[in-house]
Amino acid sequence: MSENGEDSPVEERVGDALRAADQTVAVAESCTGGLVGSMLTDVTGSSDYFDRGFVTYSYDAKLQELGVSREALDDHGAVSEPVAREMARGIRDASGTTWGVATTGIAGPTGGSEEKPVGTVFVGVAYAAEWGTQDSYSTVSRYEFDGSRAEIKAQIARQALTDLRGEVESDRR
Repeated sequence: MSENGEDSPVEERVGDALRAADQTVAVAESCTGGLVGSMLTDVTGSSDYFDRGFVTYSYDAKLQELGVSREALDDHGAVSEPVAREMARGIRDASGTTWGVATTGIAGPTGGSEEKPVGTVFVGVAYAAEWGTQDSYSTVSRYEFDGSRAEIKAQIARQALTDLRGEVESDRR
């Protein structure tokens, strides 16, 4: 297995990308319950780039810890694009990191609806550019995964790290 090869786990590849870019990350998790942060810290030397993780499972936690607006929660629900975006921006800004990553979804086996079935998740990634450049941004992607609760949580966590890696390695900045 090569050190940076595609056959290495995504948490190692994203760590390599963050370290190479001299960037940092913090995570705000709901449905994954800390799994994204756990995966990041499974990598030796992750303290070089991983700052902190918040598990904000309730509406109140999202509001109080991340500054997610009451309007976003009331109008769209916790499992939504606006909330994932505000979570990612909130953890990025609260921690002062380069990147903020957020997960909010329905891991099941209950809680789904026709509009948002079990396995639905929104992954937010927010970038903090240098002040005055107006290059800060955030992205949100919606996914649907199948499987048991544990399988869905694992898929979401891997996808969140994959999304982060894609942004770290992009030419957008």
